[in-house]
Amino acid sequence: MTAVQLARTAAELAALGADKGPRAVVMTMGALHDGHAALVRAARERVGPAGLVVVTVFVNPLQFGAGEDLDRYPRTLDADLKVCREAGADVVFAPSVDEVYPGGEPRVRITAGPTGAVLEGASRPGHFDGMLTVVAKLLHLTAPRVAFFGEKDAQQLALIRRMVRDLNFPVEVVGVPTVREPDGLARSSRNRYLSAAEREIALSLSRALAAGARRTGDGAKAVRAAAEDVLGAVLAPDYVELVDIDDFTPVAEDHAGPAILAIAARVGATRLIDNARLTITGVPRS
Repeated sequence: MTAVQLARTAAELAALGADKGPRAVVMTMGALHDGHAALVRAARERVGPAGLVVVTVFVNPLQFGAGEDLDRYPRTLDADLKVCREAGADVVFAPSVDEVYPGGEPRVRITAGPTGAVLEGASRPGHFDGMLTVVAKLLHLTAPRVAFFGEKDAQQLALIRRMVRDLNFPVEVVGVPTVREPDGLARSSRNRYLSAAEREIALSLSRALAAGARRTGDGAKAVRAAAEDVLGAVLAPDYVELVDIDDFTPVAEDHAGPAILAIAARVGATRLIDNARLTITGVPRS
């Protein structure tokens, strides 16, 4: 196991790995866990021992709205470097805010469009514009052939794929399945904020997804209702929606085929999201 090289500036990053083979990037905001490690391992497997795996660690202020947890968001670089080393990364790029935005907040930004205005975008206005802006910058700075993102953030993944396609970025975007705890809770950096009692309540998200998945043969309405019944019995959800996999608009009640069951809820002071990709095979019962 070799040491991970740490780059703090774009110049330092550019000087690393110039003689390596294909390059992959995993973008994170730090506070890494097994879900992030799975992304790094997937990147390592894809580019092989001759390739270069770069992990970015940057808490992007553009993604946080008023009253959100920018200052509270954990910064754990030493622990993150250990996770990256054990998972097989070569380089960690951990720039400062001034390095990424040297002129202050950028005046020119990527706009997420209609898909960025629903679900998470409706709950967190401007979030996806900030996310896409920093992803675009980091794709330029890291210059990967392939980029890996988690499927837990399904709407984010869909928007990144759309940006790459619409703006002709020369990179392949790969989604990696959600990593879960043994009891079903999706891995998240925000899970550390949950008390023991709140963590038990948080399991209702994955249980709601499982309930919806059991009703795929009964039509879209039944899937959504089953998830709402489980989650609503414990929490007041921000949303429970069955949506198109590309534009995240609600699917019709007679929809057949792939869809994403997306849910969000606040558990105590912590906002959690989760989703499941399903295939609707049945039709609504009369």
